[in-house]
Parts: sequence; structure tokens; C-alpha cells
Amino acid sequence: MSEILVVGSLAYDTISSPEGKVARTLGGSANYFSLAAHHFAPVRVVGVVGSDYRDEDLQMLRSRKVDTEGLQIVEGKTFHWEGKYEGDMNDAITLNTELNVFEHFNPKLPEAYKSSSFAFLANIDPNLQLDVLKQIESPKIVASDTMNFWITSKKQDLLEVLKNVDLVVINEAESILLTEQANAVAAANDILKMGPKAVIIKRGEYGFILKMGENFFALPAFPVARVVDPTGAGDSFAGGLFGYLASQNKALDFDQLKQACVRGAVIASFTVQDFGVTPLKDLTQSMLHTRLDSYLKMTML
Repeated sequence: MSEILVVGSLAYDTISSPEGKVARTLGGSANYFSLAAHHFAPVRVVGVVGSDYRDEDLQMLRSRKVDTEGLQIVEGKTFHWEGKYEGDMNDAITLNTELNVFEHFNPKLPEAYKSSSFAFLANIDPNLQLDVLKQIESPKIVASDTMNFWITSKKQDLLEVLKNVDLVVINEAESILLTEQANAVAAANDILKMGPKAVIIKRGEYGFILKMGENFFALPAFPVARVVDPTGAGDSFAGGLFGYLASQNKALDFDQLKQACVRGAVIASFTVQDFGVTPLKDLTQSMLHTRLDSYLKMTML
């Protein structure tokens, strides 16, 4: 088992959906990722928070094998996002974004982190992702995520990132925007030409597709009757799958990636069942294995 380095945002979110509303609940890509990945491997988190970041939230991470030595705590307010979901809740509507201390985030890896074998570059500025890549010594697997803002505003920098990672985890709309293709399958083929060895395209309630070389794999999401908040489902998916890869501690392999995606899909199915990271804080190994068994039976893997 190897430790995972994750670089991303830690935030407080205000979210409304047809199921209700919460204010300043714990969120951010690094938090969702870490709380998913820790079920499989220890996590090292690099990010920045303000002086308003609650100590109970910091201790909650640490209690789950999340190393916070790389977390910068600076004077000011923590990144805050406000959004809402309507209808089928497939897409978030952003109401307000306050970058606060995250606006000047400059990731610096502690010495111990530089030897991390597994590194995940969550959704941050591609230039920061490149800076982190320069600080990592000899990783076994590096994966990255992105978003539409970086695709439209810093595409050339993003393409440089893609040349230097092994695995890309991206949602369907972003894959189509990046490649200008008509669908996710065509987009996956194009993304592989950009440099990574494998690409996983997240498709929300429709599951995911995985493409590595000529190998292709797709599954639906685990069926959830009541979706409360889809925020962070993609980051949870990434945390579950990357955590599994780190637990196996091997080079990138298609069969292993299939199993990793299954774990990611199962953890993501818990995330959507309540607001923020609450379901991940409450998730136990027993709950995870029970649902994993159900998913494997459903997909006949």
C-alpha cells in the first residue's frame, strides 16, 4: 500500500437542491477525494484554508489517516462556493464563488510528500498542476482532473499537463468541450492522443467509461433512489478509484483500472445521498463492502 498525494481545494459550500439547503457545509475537491480514498490507502493533502477553517473539520481529516502537513492555514477566509440543483440535478448552477485565500494558493510540497508514489492533481489551475509535477520525484502513477473554466481559459497549459500524466479523470461535458467531439466515446479516443495512458469519463447517473489503448469498459452508476446533493460525487469517484490503485501499488493496468472504477462508483453513490461530505464521514467499511457486493452482482463482475 502506498500513500496518495492529492492537491486540490478545501472549501465551505452553500448548496440548495429540491431536497433542501445547507449553508457553509464542508466541501472542496481535496476533501471529497481524501474522505473517499482513505478507505483504501493513507492520504497526504496539499491545499490552503483560511483562519475560519474549523478545527473539528481538520481533526476529522486527521482521524481518517489524512496527513495534513501540506495544508497551509493562512489569515483570511476559506474558499466558498454557492450553488443549486434543479430538475434532474445533473448539473450544478453556480450562484456565487468566493476564492478568498485559494486565489493566491501556491502549492509547496513538504519533503516527505515529494517521494509519493501516487499523485492526484484535482481541479486546480493547470499551471499549479505543472508546478506540483515538478516537485514530485518519481511517481508510479499520476492522475489529473480539470473543469470547463480551465479548458476554455488555459487550454495550452492544460494540454501540457495531459502530456505528463498517466490517467485523466474528467466528466462528460468537459471531455466534449476539450476535444470538440460529439460524444464521450469519441472524446476518450482523442484525449488518449493528448498523452495519458488511460482516460476515465464520468457520466453522472449514467456511470462512467474507461479507455486504455484499445481496451474499453463502461458501467452504469449504482442505482440510488433518492439523490439529495450531487456535489463532490466526481471527486469521490476519483478518490475511490485512485485509493484502490494505491492499495494495489502496481503500475497502471487495465484490469486493475476496471476494479478501481467499480470502487469509485460505489463510493460516489453514497456521496449523493446527503449534503456535502456528510455521507463520506458516516461511511464505514461494512457499508462500503455491502454495497460493493451488490454492485458486483448487478454488473456480474
